[in-house]
Amino acid sequence: MNELEVKEGRLLEQLLQVPSLVVAYSGGVDSAYLAYAAHQALGDRMLAVTALSASYSARDRQEAQAVVARFKLPHEFINTDELSNPAYRANNSDRCYFCKDDLFDKLDALVAQRGFAAVAYGVNVDDQGDWRPGQRAAREHKVLTPLLDAGLTKADIRELARRGDVPVWDRPASACLSSRIAYGIEVTPERLAIVEKGEEALRALGFRQFRVRYHEELVRIEIASEEMPRALDSAMARRFVEIFKELGFKFVTLDLEGYRTGSMNSLLVSIQK
Repeated sequence: MNELEVKEGRLLEQLLQVPSLVVAYSGGVDSAYLAYAAHQALGDRMLAVTALSASYSARDRQEAQAVVARFKLPHEFINTDELSNPAYRANNSDRCYFCKDDLFDKLDALVAQRGFAAVAYGVNVDDQGDWRPGQRAAREHKVLTPLLDAGLTKADIRELARRGDVPVWDRPASACLSSRIAYGIEVTPERLAIVEKGEEALRALGFRQFRVRYHEELVRIEIASEEMPRALDSAMARRFVEIFKELGFKFVTLDLEGYRTGSMNSLLVSIQK
């Protein structure tokens, strides 16, 4: 048995020890694999729950539903309203805390109403190296972390998801739309819609891994390094200008460092972990 199989066995053993479980399910590879594994271990004693709000894209919803359909997972949508919280809208460096706190409040209520034993979410080993205030909310709500406890990295999860034929196993990382808005700029439904339209336009152009970073009058487009030559083509640059000026930006920029997760965190002067 190799190391990855040992980790997988450790995960399934942990899940089997939980009488029943609600999985916070966004549809990304981590939460999708966790929901898949929980269903393997617990069957109908698990429930995947997806939170719908203005910060959750239509594309994410479609991909989440595809995994649910593929494995016939017990699944429900709930509505969250983090944008009603001024602390969330203010978009300071702890924005994610308020989102996750609202989500876990609602999942805790569901657990109490339905008699589930616990809530789990898809944090993994690699997530420990970045600024993620949402993890503080998870600790406060005593949310289980099966992937982390099993020692699984992002690469491990992708490989196990591939072996399990989970459709999103190679899906690019996809944080919520609010993560695209520079800290200090208020998060509003209108701005989230602009970001979503911009990313859908890039996807329609054939790009696979990218971010649209919102800096008020300026948009900063991040494209994966392997796709950068195509983005640097003069005709494509003109297309970017057309698309993003139509969305209301005055300045359209292409970030020469390319796509990277958490790039907004480089703007933080001081972070207290």
